[in-house]
Amino acid sequence: MEHSLSELISKQKLLKSWTYEWHPIYRGYNDRTLYINVGNLTIKEKEVTQHMKDKFIGGKGFGLKLLWDATKPDTKWNDPENEINISPGPIGGISQYSGAGKSLLVSISPQTDSIMDSNVGGYFGPFMKFAGFDALELQGKAENDVIIYIDGINHKVEIFNDPGFSTDSHILAEELTA
Repeated sequence: MEHSLSELISKQKLLKSWTYEWHPIYRGYNDRTLYINVGNLTIKEKEVTQHMKDKFIGGKGFGLKLLWDATKPDTKWNDPENEINISPGPIGGISQYSGAGKSLLVSISPQTDSIMDSNVGGYFGPFMKFAGFDALELQGKAENDVIIYIDGINHKVEIFNDPGFSTDSHILAEELTA
């Protein structure tokens, strides 16, 4: 059954809101990651240490480090402690470099139960960096579908229930930006 956009929006409820203090990028880093657990609605920032920057450079390095810290040797892809980590690396969003719009997604694969990474393009990585974070750590299992909104202008992160938006990405993009 089709719903009008205004009906969907009226059914959307804010589940959690978190504000943060914005910091500018310095030498490619914001020195923090954004951690979100959709199972218990935890939102917080985690420090990116100098050790992490020295030893785990780039989106893949950050993703692997964060996944290592979050999981156990027997963690499976569908366990709540598995994470989806997205990181653009230190040159994310710098327009002088070809490919600087790319980010790396690191998680445990549902096909192999081993570590996988995927190179993704688009605006998300650079915008996350400009919003103040070097990586996004998503963890937990939500009871129902949720929408995470990272507002880099007003420096807040919000989690909403999904009132039934489209599963077709081209339609969903129109619905979320209306």
